[in-house]
Amino acid sequence: MSLKKPLVLTAAASLILFGGSGLAGQGSLSGNETALSRGSSGTVRPITLSAPGEYVISPDDLLDISVFDVPEMSKPYRVSPGGLIALPLVQHPVAAAGLTTDQLALAITKRLQTDGLVSDPHVTVDVKESRLHSVTVTGAVKKPQIYPVFGSTTLLDVLAQAEGLADDASGVAVVTHGSAAAEAQESETGRDGSAHSDDVPGAEVIDLKRLMATNDPRLNLELHGGDRVTVQHAGVIYVVGAVNRPGGFVLNSEHQPMTVLKAVALAEDLKPTAVGNKALIVHPKSSGAGDEEDAPVKLNDILAGRAPDEPMHANEILFVPDSKGKQAMRRAAEAAVQITTGVIIWRR
Repeated sequence: MSLKKPLVLTAAASLILFGGSGLAGQGSLSGNETALSRGSSGTVRPITLSAPGEYVISPDDLLDISVFDVPEMSKPYRVSPGGLIALPLVQHPVAAAGLTTDQLALAITKRLQTDGLVSDPHVTVDVKESRLHSVTVTGAVKKPQIYPVFGSTTLLDVLAQAEGLADDASGVAVVTHGSAAAEAQESETGRDGSAHSDDVPGAEVIDLKRLMATNDPRLNLELHGGDRVTVQHAGVIYVVGAVNRPGGFVLNSEHQPMTVLKAVALAEDLKPTAVGNKALIVHPKSSGAGDEEDAPVKLNDILAGRAPDEPMHANEILFVPDSKGKQAMRRAAEAAVQITTGVIIWRR
């Protein structure tokens, strides 16, 4: 090497635009910030962020350190809980926690020169993963996962990284903020369309339907490392048997209770061969198979107005037998539970 002074290369900035289910995010990075996420193949890909400051290395971070023309030292390194990294042939660990990538690259450069290992090293440091700088997305999303973020990102961005909402998602997300977000939002007041949850300290409840319909920036919360996003599952009721559209139906709102008549309407009415007055509502218990309870429902009488409509709740099954199967009525409840396995979930 002919350079007189060590060349310290900074971590590269990354930018990506992505979308899904109407979600999109955009932004730019400055300095040494690198934002990464894991795809389904296990590869790391960028995530859109907007953070003005330099990233500071933390314990448990995974760093990609490259020393030009020294392959023995060029590989990923995990920062120890004590904030150190151990390099091959270097006698003592190098302190990494609390430094920026530039500062660590310079420290490694000096250590290699001091130990007489490399006379003129060219060092590059990138952050590949950070457990302490991540947002957790759980609940009713297609890909629940921990997504590393350096700086800040937004609710729509992480939902897009999670590949959108699952079929049984409700219209509500609970965002629990970590200490970094608490400091950033300390001076903010309540947002229109959101509310602080009494059950979870430091949490906000977001109306996802409104957010996705309007893209309201006041609902598109800024997220920081340590935050958690939980998309709540909506309840599902099942209608199976002699109906025109059997399947599971998502309960869109707690304020619009489901009833037998509504369930039959969602299933597009009974088949001509249905035995309505032999219908059953099956109430599966959480303790497992064999604990189901069934309640007879005189469906024909309800449809004719001769009997009151009956309420249905999440995970209950309305089973309407066919006239061809009268001899199997004794096992109707068991059959109904088995039929719901793999059934199509319909969104209203």
